Amino acid sequence: MRRTTKGLVIKEQTIGESDRLVTLLTADFGLVKAFVRRAKQLKSRLNSATTLFAYCNFSLYRSKDAFVVDDAVPIEVFFNLRQDIDRLSLAQYFAQLAYELSAEEQPQEELLRLTLNSLHLLCKGEKSITQIKAVFEFRALCLGGYMPSVLACDHCGTYETPLMYFDTMEGRIYCGNCQKAGAVPVPKNVITAIRFICLTEPTKIFSFSLSDENILLLGSIAEKYTLIRIQRRLSALEFYKGLQG
Repeated sequence: MRRTTKGLVIKEQTIGESDRLVTLLTADFGLVKAFVRRAKQLKSRLNSATTLFAYCNFSLYRSKDAFVVDDAVPIEVFFNLRQDIDRLSLAQYFAQLAYELSAEEQPQEELLRLTLNSLHLLCKGEKSITQIKAVFEFRALCLGGYMPSVLACDHCGTYETPLMYFDTMEGRIYCGNCQKAGAVPVPKNVITAIRFICLTEPTKIFSFSLSDENILLLGSIAEKYTLIRIQRRLSALEFYKGLQG
C-alpha cells in the first residue's frame, strides 16, 4: 500500500543508530506512524524533512509491519520556533495535545489546519502567546469531542449577564443569578471570546481582542478545562509552565 499526503511531524523518536520513527498529523488519515530509514545520517535527504514540526508532502509505503517514509518534500519547517524557547516549548505542547486528541485512520483536516495556523502565529510573534494557547486549547478540545456548553446559562437559559461563571469541571456556563459553587467568575466579554473560539469559522478564531487581564483569565480557564478533559500528565505543558516561573 502506498499513500501520498501532506502531514506535520508532531512526534519523533530515534530508533537504533540512524533510523527515526515519526508521528504525522495528516488531514486525510489522522495520525500516521512511519519509520524513516537512515534519517539521522547527515547526508540523508530526509533528515530535516522528518524533524519535529516539519510540514511536508509525504510519500509513504506500507512494509510488512509499518509505514515507511519513501520521500518528503518540505512545505514549511517553522525554523523561527527554534529561536525562542518559550514559543518552542508551547509548540511542543500543541503537538502533544494534538496527538492526544487524534486517532489513526480518522481524518483531521481542521485540527491540522489549527495546529499549522497556531505554529505560524507563534513564529510571527504578533499575538500574545497566552491568547494563541487558549484558542488552540479550546478549539482543539471542541474538535476532539469536548465542546463546552456556552450558548446560555445551563440553569435558567439566560444568554448573558455582566458577570457569568464558567464551570471547568462540567464545561458549562451560568449567569450571574445562577452562580455555581466552584465555577470561575468571568466577565461577559470573556464568555463572548470563548463562544467565538468554539463556534466561529476556523479562519477567524484568533481575531478577537481582550485586555491583558482578561487574556490571562481566558488562558487560565482554557488550561484548567483542558487538563480536566485530558486527565493525564502533559509533560510539554509542565515544561512550558516551568519556563514561565
